Amino acid sequence: MVKIPRVLIAAAASGQGKTTVAVGVMAALTRAGRVVAGAKVGPDFIDPGYHALATGRPGRNLDPWLQGEDRILPLLRHGAQSPAPSDLTVIEGVMGLFDGRLGSDGWASTAHLATLTSSPVIVVIDISSAARTVAAVVHGLRGFDPEVHVAGVILNKAGSSRHADEVRRSVEQLGTPVLGVLPRDAGVSAPSRHLGLVPAAERPEAAAALERLAEQTAAYVDLDALVEIASAAPDLDTPTWTPTTSDALSTATPRRVAIAGGRAFTFRYAETEEQLRALGCEPVPFDPALDTALPSGTQGIYLGGGFPEVHAAALSTNMRLLADVRDAVLAGVPTVAECAGLLYLAQAVDGHELVGAVPATAAMHPRLTLRYVTAVAPEDTLLGPAGTRVRGHEFHRTRTTPDRGDRAAWLLDGAAEGWSLDPAGTGSPTVHASYLHTHWAGHPELALSFANAVHGGETRSRTGLLHITPRTCHRSEPDVTDPLEHHGDAETDPSLVDLAVNVRLSTPPPWLARRLRDTIGDLAAYPDVCGARSAVARRHGVEPDMVLPTSGAAEAFVLLARMTRARRPVVVHPQFTEPEAALRRAGILPERVVLDAVDGFTLTPDLVPADADLVIIGNPTNPTGVLHPRGTLGALRCPGRLLVVDEAFMDTVAGEGDSLISPEMDGVLVLRSLTKTWGLAGLRSGYAVGSPSVIADLAHHQPHWSVSTLAATVMEATCSMAAMSEASAAVADTTQWREHLLGGLRGLGLHPVDSQTSFVLVDVGTGVREAMRARGYALRRGDTFPGLGPQWVRIAVRDPQTIDGMLRELATVLTFEERTA
Repeated sequence: MVKIPRVLIAAAASGQGKTTVAVGVMAALTRAGRVVAGAKVGPDFIDPGYHALATGRPGRNLDPWLQGEDRILPLLRHGAQSPAPSDLTVIEGVMGLFDGRLGSDGWASTAHLATLTSSPVIVVIDISSAARTVAAVVHGLRGFDPEVHVAGVILNKAGSSRHADEVRRSVEQLGTPVLGVLPRDAGVSAPSRHLGLVPAAERPEAAAALERLAEQTAAYVDLDALVEIASAAPDLDTPTWTPTTSDALSTATPRRVAIAGGRAFTFRYAETEEQLRALGCEPVPFDPALDTALPSGTQGIYLGGGFPEVHAAALSTNMRLLADVRDAVLAGVPTVAECAGLLYLAQAVDGHELVGAVPATAAMHPRLTLRYVTAVAPEDTLLGPAGTRVRGHEFHRTRTTPDRGDRAAWLLDGAAEGWSLDPAGTGSPTVHASYLHTHWAGHPELALSFANAVHGGETRSRTGLLHITPRTCHRSEPDVTDPLEHHGDAETDPSLVDLAVNVRLSTPPPWLARRLRDTIGDLAAYPDVCGARSAVARRHGVEPDMVLPTSGAAEAFVLLARMTRARRPVVVHPQFTEPEAALRRAGILPERVVLDAVDGFTLTPDLVPADADLVIIGNPTNPTGVLHPRGTLGALRCPGRLLVVDEAFMDTVAGEGDSLISPEMDGVLVLRSLTKTWGLAGLRSGYAVGSPSVIADLAHHQPHWSVSTLAATVMEATCSMAAMSEASAAVADTTQWREHLLGGLRGLGLHPVDSQTSFVLVDVGTGVREAMRARGYALRRGDTFPGLGPQWVRIAVRDPQTIDGMLRELATVLTFEERTA
């Protein structure tokens, strides 16, 4: 018998917050000095990534379908003991407590796992839309299956202390302890996309978010009571799982197996590498987004799951690695490709060219494929002889055309799927590419077959084979007819990694998207911006008559051009070109004050003519990223002058301490935009803040109902406390990512401008931007900004992995330029 303290965190349904609670508990206990092992019920790859981040140990899965019921307890013990003994195991459930494979009466459900492991269950329940009824739900969960021991409850999303107390009393009257109550605004969770949560490996800010989550969990959850429940779990009579071995392979010289990793390939089970090592293989990770060659001495390739469709543009730019992988596969290097690996080996994904070793293309599909399946090998394949039968799962939202080759990898519930290929003509398949995910702890014969193939082949020479030629098929350079009217979106293309446009998010946050959808029912009425004006006023601590909602900052510039009676208008450059363009369209020719790169584009007030009665300046300035101190800008205020400050990017600056918005704004007008921070470039939303007289003058020139109901909704929603908190977290991320970009550019010997916002200006040399475009990266050209030339580019701050891919290509371009100079 062995003692394994353990607890299983479940939920009444999906979306109740069990992942947030489970990860929070793991992180809080780890930070309290306990050694915690994490596990996930079911086939999910993403949640174990957060478990690993929280505990510092491999995240593992427990799935009766994939692994077999008889392996669950050995795998539980293995996870509790490897790489070192743990104090307790926290298991995160899947879906609702009793929800399993459809038509199987709960097979592979959380409850099924709880009975197999005799684990006490703590149920997480979202109480945001109920009170005493929660107790009825708990009562039902406790009594539905007497073999499932519900030992406690954690209540999530309480609206108030009174609400929490009401629910707590009703649940505790059942005799079920409430271990914690999380308020509605306490959750820290990962963002989602088409296949669920964004993996931790793709979120450099995940570690910081985890620290906040650990603190909140420790504050709201009785961790001592949870540990007491875990310690009371009965002892287990089980051996530990050990990888299958082979005397012939384990004593042979280790063979290197390249394992795809990085942000695009985050899906693989921890036991996969353990199994390979036991079979005489040496797993060597490589990043298809960043590494330019396979690991030296590669004799096998394992391409697991992940999100290549999300990162296809960046992956397609790494043409040197694509060529190396293609050469290896064509030479007969044994290659297993599961799901994302299949897509990577395909000819293209959503139009982005990839390896091209599998004769198919792939594209996103509106329907999600998510299912457990039984698979049979229709003939001998790399993973086993004909008739090999396994259990696996599919989890993807792409489709391939065609959907399989003449030689299928599997029959999935009788239907042919995937490719089994012999590209080198060896007489037996060396490529196994399929959407199916399998767990090699549940089917060690697959790992053994692959390892035998890896050991059976000599190191293959890949010289003289067909290489991928660098592609130059991206959209041609857009013409610039008027530099002042040129915008970064003209330089983007679906085939390019977009570092030209400064929109932070590719889509609005889910909560904001839901708010906008809910507002569609109000579109029959004419817009009313009173609520938006009041919300903005509260956000900045000013009176409502000092605020004018606008259709983005661009409309505010047009209104300014219509209302101004300035005799000597001045625009300080380099900056966003729209203010000067709007003035010129209104027949006004402003003077330019151009700041000097030698001085770091810093502002000296005496550069501005003393009699200038309209001065327009950006802060932080687009495209330099320079943040002018509040005191410096204040020195530009004087009687008879209107100082207009474009603060479209001020919400990327922590604390916004240099903003000129204040209760007293005589002679100052500040313009703001909400489209960049909230992913709303297609929905123009912004506002102006100034003295009541200036705001009234602007409003006089504004067409009726120019601000839509949806735009007004955005202003109200993004001025809420929750939204402001989210924006602050985004600023922290942007700051961290910007420093990564700045450091990378300096590491290449460049001298970027010391930006304080979400983009960086740097002199890379003439022709480099065009070369980067040919390599798949769109950078914003600098020569359309007054005061800059073609050697300047503006680079949008993105996550470090995307930036690293750009730096990889930029280093190559700069090296080539240096060699040919």
